[in-house]
Amino acid sequence: MSPRLRTIGVLAASVAFAATTLTGCGGSGESASTGASTSAAVKVGLITKTETNPFFVKMKEGAESAAKQYGAELLTAAGKFDGDNAGQITAIENMVAAGVKGILITPSDSKAIVPAIQKARSAGVLVIALDSPTEPQEATDALFATDNFKAGELIGRYAKAAMAGKPAKIATLDLAPGVAVGQLRHDGFLKGFGVAEGDPSIVCSQDTGGDQAKGQTAMENCLQKAPDINVVYTINEPAALGAYTALKAKGREKEVLIVSVDGGCTGTKAVQSGQIAATSQQYPLKMAESGVKAVVDYAKGGAKTSGYTDTGVTLITDKPATGVEAKDTAFGLANCWG
Repeated sequence: MSPRLRTIGVLAASVAFAATTLTGCGGSGESASTGASTSAAVKVGLITKTETNPFFVKMKEGAESAAKQYGAELLTAAGKFDGDNAGQITAIENMVAAGVKGILITPSDSKAIVPAIQKARSAGVLVIALDSPTEPQEATDALFATDNFKAGELIGRYAKAAMAGKPAKIATLDLAPGVAVGQLRHDGFLKGFGVAEGDPSIVCSQDTGGDQAKGQTAMENCLQKAPDINVVYTINEPAALGAYTALKAKGREKEVLIVSVDGGCTGTKAVQSGQIAATSQQYPLKMAESGVKAVVDYAKGGAKTSGYTDTGVTLITDKPATGVEAKDTAFGLANCWG
């Protein structure tokens, strides 16, 4: 997934975003599954960070499938870029006006989106965060997500075991300031590896926005600062592949251990090929399917879902490390996305 890029979009961009991306998956006023009038169907909104990230593409597919299964109408929207908080606010407002019973959202800015969410909840709309929690988490009715701290901790424990006592020179290729999912993965990795923030073994930290090109640039910058880096933590697999490209250009790709999070098909294949040593796989399809069902149940008089639901995470590697539970890439490829 994954991940995760946080600048506020300008008003003009958010207005354009709302006009072009708020759509019903049934089309032409039809229910997603039965062709019934939309007035009879439960309306569910899905707002992702972007339309292009494979993680969110798979999440949308899961929501569409569940909407058809439960006879709901799905309205979807996505930011113009990962971090388009203004666009997400506009999408929330438009969906509330359209009469949705619930909104599923992957918040681009976990703090700045809270007032818009509170306004929607005050209007009687169930709001469920997917993948990324808000700050505070209680700003939404519920959270269906990977335990991102655990995801980071798993690859941290793996990296520590794989180093087998060799002194580490660590680079962290992170997300962006103020984004909960990025901070949770980063903090989890440090705990798993057994080091604290500011430890001298962390020789370089750079933000990548979860982007492959930025990941490559970040790795190049880190190699200039500390040429002897031997462990690279990355926020997601695009950043990991960017790091690999930079390391290969220096002839060091076989000397450096790269670990990551997401478990997309491209990333899992990179584990299989040895470009990435291990990744923590998460499951966006399950998040979306569970979210749609929760909204439909709420709309039909069922109990309102609340609290945190862990949608699972699995360490994927073909080079297992002693004491760290993992599955191989055959399992990873059977369960990947994108």
